[in-house]
Amino acid sequence: MEKRWVYKDEPDKEIVEKISREINISEYLSKILVQRGITTFDEAKIFFRPSLSRLHDPFLMLNMDRAVNRLTDAVFNKEKILIYGDYDVDGTTSVSLMYLFLKQFSDQLEFYIPDRYTEGYGISEKGINHAITNNFDLIIALDCGIRAVDRAKQAKEADIDLIICDHHLPGDELPDAFALLDPKQKNCPYPYKELSGCGVGFKLLEGFCQQNTIEKEKLFDLLDLVAVSIGCDIVPIVDENRILAHYGLKKLNLDPSAGLKSLIEISGKKNQFSITDVVFSIGPRINAAGRLTHAKESVNLLIGDSTQTDAFADNLNDRNKERREFDQQITAEALEMISELDADKKSTVLFKEDWHKGVIGIVASRCIEHYHRPTIILTESKGKATGSARSVDGFDVHQAISDCAELLDQFGGHTHAAGLTLPLTNVEKFISKFEEVVGSRILPDQLIPKVEIDCEIPLSEITFKTYNVMNQMAPFGPQNMSPVFGTKNVFVDAIPKVIKDKHLKGFVHAENSTRRFEFIGFGMADKLDQINVGEPFNIAYHLEENNYLGNKSLILNLKDVRIDA
Repeated sequence: MEKRWVYKDEPDKEIVEKISREINISEYLSKILVQRGITTFDEAKIFFRPSLSRLHDPFLMLNMDRAVNRLTDAVFNKEKILIYGDYDVDGTTSVSLMYLFLKQFSDQLEFYIPDRYTEGYGISEKGINHAITNNFDLIIALDCGIRAVDRAKQAKEADIDLIICDHHLPGDELPDAFALLDPKQKNCPYPYKELSGCGVGFKLLEGFCQQNTIEKEKLFDLLDLVAVSIGCDIVPIVDENRILAHYGLKKLNLDPSAGLKSLIEISGKKNQFSITDVVFSIGPRINAAGRLTHAKESVNLLIGDSTQTDAFADNLNDRNKERREFDQQITAEALEMISELDADKKSTVLFKEDWHKGVIGIVASRCIEHYHRPTIILTESKGKATGSARSVDGFDVHQAISDCAELLDQFGGHTHAAGLTLPLTNVEKFISKFEEVVGSRILPDQLIPKVEIDCEIPLSEITFKTYNVMNQMAPFGPQNMSPVFGTKNVFVDAIPKVIKDKHLKGFVHAENSTRRFEFIGFGMADKLDQINVGEPFNIAYHLEENNYLGNKSLILNLKDVRIDA
């Protein structure tokens, strides 16, 4: 698929030169820092040296004092506490963090995760009934609850106090909870709004530590769980999230909690884990239980001790293999169905009654990799069509679905991902209406995948020093992505090898240079015809380190290849 190359705007040259001099880095790297809003020596120091001392005071969050006071009373008066969380990675890590920390002070804890299929997302009626039946005094809801108006009312009528720790956008009406923690609610003065759900739970526990003069090191010992939530919930990795992710990854790589250690071992990865590794190696295994059976299996792993976790990890790994098989099979069917559609369509909506509900969001993303347009995958569940939507960069799929609301029973989500449910009889009408809405609004450029290039750089600047400075910009993620470099007019001495019929591998060099740079192009075998010996071409790439048996070398991980850009 042809991609468009977009170069980021050139920043102020004087500021670039000043930062380059002050911190002794090349102007190419200085340019990337300035693009990311780092324009002074002090800002660069804070960026390159994250410090836990720079975490914001938890009591700046609206209602934190009330939440901490209630939690303190519950813990020290030995009240029964139910820790309630969503079934995804953010929810299960939130529950695990809260459980593992509080069990040091209370033996009156239990956790509850709703069933993805019978209860659905958020605080469920069944969950509140469980709390009532089992005489719980306090519910702490994590990564959900900000719109649970009816369930909050149900808990209040049963004389159960409810603390909500959420990070999603509130609706017009807020739930009448004992304490509502959400930095996105109106009038909340908390300076950083983009915490994960687990991050909000972390701030509650940080406030608990401050108020009760408990060493925060006890809490920081669990930052590996917070880092996993940050990576897998795709929140921005700037400000407080950058600090939490930095120290969480350090913990994950040096001394992970028992459950995460078992997942790392079963993943087979030997090198240091990055946020990307968390997203692709740890996240899917934690998520697999919620998709195929029940997410409480994931929590059992994450809170288990070393005598239990290997067995739990084996179980999750098996679930992930099942998930992958469903994913691959359904993706193949979906791609075949798309190939039979009108090539000029601006959207993809597919329905098949026997597709597994737990993987349709993944399948939608896979389809966009091949057909770059807003995509919805629907299946049948409980007599309804239910589905997941994914979008392309810059197009608001949630708004497009909203414009089809008269055909739907319910929908929710955000700009790039959404879920929806509709009567089976409305599927064909919805397919037509959604195509009409997308077709009237989507821009031609949005239908072409783009490669956004941070900086054009000559191969002579690709050195270990460049890599080492760049690597200190990690952890990488939204709003602080791993830099993409562009280099024009590179050459090969030999045609690259095609690996497993899919990938390209070879060496490039600058004109009249003897220095060779290894490259790998995953899924780029179709670019082979653009690479000829003695003919210049252009590359966009990430700079990475290859560590094989202790021998370190630099490798260019290609994002795209083209003759002219």
